[in-house]
Amino acid sequence: MIDSKDKISGLSNQEVTSSRTKNGTNSLEHQEKNHFLMSLLEMVKEPMFLLLVAAASIYYISGDYGDGIFMTVAIFLVAAISLFQEARSRNAIDALKKLSQPKSKVIRNSEVIEIPSEEIVLGDFIQIEEGTFIPADATIIQSNDFSVNEAILTGESLSVFKNEESEIKQVFQGTIVATGMAICEVTAIGNQTSLGKIGKSLEEIQEEKTPLQIQINNFVKKMSIIGLLIFGIVWALNYYHSKSILDSLLKALTIAMSVIPEEIPVAFASFMAFGAWRLMKMGIITKQTKTVETLGSATVICTDKTGTITENKMSLAQLYLFKSGAIVETNEKLNPEAEEVLSYSMWASEPIPFDAMEIAIHEAYTKLESVDERPNFKLVHEYPLGGKPPMMTHIFEDSKGKKIIATKGAPEAIIAVSHLSESEKKQVLIAIEKMANKGYRVLGVGVLGVGVLGVGISEFSGTNYPKTQQEFKFNFKGLVAFYDPPKANIQKVFETFYKAGIQLKIVTGDNAQTTSTIAKLVGFKDADKVLNGDELMAMDEATLKVKVMETAIFTRMFPEAKLKIIQALKDNNQIVAMTGDGVNDGPALKSAHIGIAMGKKGTEIAKQAANLILIDDDFAKMTDAIAMGRKIYLNLKKAIQYIISIHIPIIMIVFIPLALGWIYPNIFTPVHIIFLEIIMGPTCSIIYENEPMERNLMLEKPRPLTTTFFNLKEITISIIQGLVITLGLLFMYQYCIQEGFSETYTRTSIFLTLIASNIFLTLENRSFYYSIFTTIQYKNNLVLIIIGITIAITSLLLFVPVFSRFFLFEIVDYAQIGFSILVGFVSVMWIEIYKFFKRIKH
Repeated sequence: MIDSKDKISGLSNQEVTSSRTKNGTNSLEHQEKNHFLMSLLEMVKEPMFLLLVAAASIYYISGDYGDGIFMTVAIFLVAAISLFQEARSRNAIDALKKLSQPKSKVIRNSEVIEIPSEEIVLGDFIQIEEGTFIPADATIIQSNDFSVNEAILTGESLSVFKNEESEIKQVFQGTIVATGMAICEVTAIGNQTSLGKIGKSLEEIQEEKTPLQIQINNFVKKMSIIGLLIFGIVWALNYYHSKSILDSLLKALTIAMSVIPEEIPVAFASFMAFGAWRLMKMGIITKQTKTVETLGSATVICTDKTGTITENKMSLAQLYLFKSGAIVETNEKLNPEAEEVLSYSMWASEPIPFDAMEIAIHEAYTKLESVDERPNFKLVHEYPLGGKPPMMTHIFEDSKGKKIIATKGAPEAIIAVSHLSESEKKQVLIAIEKMANKGYRVLGVGVLGVGVLGVGISEFSGTNYPKTQQEFKFNFKGLVAFYDPPKANIQKVFETFYKAGIQLKIVTGDNAQTTSTIAKLVGFKDADKVLNGDELMAMDEATLKVKVMETAIFTRMFPEAKLKIIQALKDNNQIVAMTGDGVNDGPALKSAHIGIAMGKKGTEIAKQAANLILIDDDFAKMTDAIAMGRKIYLNLKKAIQYIISIHIPIIMIVFIPLALGWIYPNIFTPVHIIFLEIIMGPTCSIIYENEPMERNLMLEKPRPLTTTFFNLKEITISIIQGLVITLGLLFMYQYCIQEGFSETYTRTSIFLTLIASNIFLTLENRSFYYSIFTTIQYKNNLVLIIIGITIAITSLLLFVPVFSRFFLFEIVDYAQIGFSILVGFVSVMWIEIYKFFKRIKH
């Protein structure tokens, strides 16, 4: 039997440092990408960048060096903002990648410790267990029923059994431990491993674009095409009037620049990256930023019981003694029969336990007054946990050839392989019910042969063991019951999900009575609506599709059954989140829209298959994650609606005077448009990303995943907002004409009205439900900073002669400034009436 701590001391700290200096780190080193250069090349291809370069070039060619220099500075400023946002997003994602890197157990200084897999050095001793990825190439030193899936290297899907005496006792990086555990000495790391040499990397996974990303990109492309068409029309109209190619081209570029909403994709990337970064700060690792978009849509959460609803702090509570028919408490002195049942449950467990129940069994066995027989016996054969329902069997042998063959598992499984009459089976089932009704998790215990005080000497001789453990016929010895208390905050968590319109379903391997009892204790709805794995598998798709929506608790589940639950929920158009921690949870986690693995007790298989990792195994964090997902989506929607609304008046005030042949046909130049773009970019990407969550957000039903910002009602409101602001600008235009003001005075008044409208729109679009008097109290310091900067720069343009001349403005009196602000206020604030009626309706 393995005893890693006594027999293997591992490397010392000094040896680790020496090995790392000599042989490097355990990472696959690929050619470093120049992210700055890549971002620069991507930006150069953007339509807005090309338009800015074209406008600057025309200014230089026509001899207007002042405007040319301004446009050049603007190009660098826009580029700097874009690259800065790109770098921030990338840094946030890199930080997430570092946190989501797998960890491994190593033996150093005679202790088993957990470290990031990258920190493993040549010569380290690693302890690998069922459900973990092997972090480096290594040679097996000790093992228990150890098998590996090497499909990533060989393509062979079947697991290969290996031990220290095998002809090939090497294990390889990237392969998966299928069963058992082993201690191995590391022989190759990083690029020197088999995986490194053939150039494969598990991280090189291409992310597919989400529906929202696709729609955003399509929207920007369509607007770019519209911009190109309008560009052609405006160029033709201007050339018809002026007969100047460069002048007409410059004015056409103005309209093209006003049409392209290049802020939208930037806003989307920023929101997703920073959403993932904020989740990380809360203790939730998001492996792919696109998961943030999906979180707000979750309609069903399938959760495990053990460790999610409960503490996963198993304590041995009771023993059922089959021979005497008694149920005894474990906090009392145990009689010989109780010691025997406890002993057999220990022999049926792993020699080095890592499961919470097996740890509790070993601890209880250690406290027995009888002689500890563990040092005298060695594990010679093992049947891993398997079957439906599951069981496991261990075979130990001492130096004289005496064997102990003990089994434990789901009581139904042990009953099925035991010598029991019908009346005896009923007697056991009554005991199971009594224990389960207290919320205890119950396991059956059996042994092959007879013995005293736990040393059951088996009648089986030789090594010709049957292929399956179910072929043995055991003597049923009793039951062991564990208590795993519910988490203190779990009832409040469930209430939050129910209020948010999210269904909860428990999916567990435990039995129905235990699960229902725990569920009722924590206020879980419909705890009596239960379905077990075998019943589920027997259903046809149509029946299951109905039943899966009605059922709240799924018991005695196995991987295929879990997968069917997820698929049936998806067939009902549900957005499914699934929690899991074991190897068997991998397929279901992968299939769910949102797979959620536990950071502490989760296997590497589960973590790799999942989208989210809860660092502290705290299921309560899922309420925060879904709230964050909803908040990010809503704030992104506000930003996009703002962009649409503010672009409409810019387009219209450039196009309408020209198309209708008004007295001042070219009221804005590219200089004005780029100034407005510089103001609008930070507003949507910085202010709205930092907005707090609206208080009614977790009382709303989940949004359908297919719903995007192109929702007809929402986009109609944004278009109306933009058109009303346009009416305000056109009103100001006509007012100035009627008053006989000059072109520069008219331009200044319209520009002020647009800036005022932009500020009021920024404040109004912070909520499409709550009044501005409510949202003004939201804590977001960036609102005041950005608006303050906007007002300060606008004041410079108005009152500093060098700037006002450059922008073709003139100083207007305070009454006109006030009038422009009033028109901007009225153009935007009408939305308060809409919000008022919306609140009354709700």
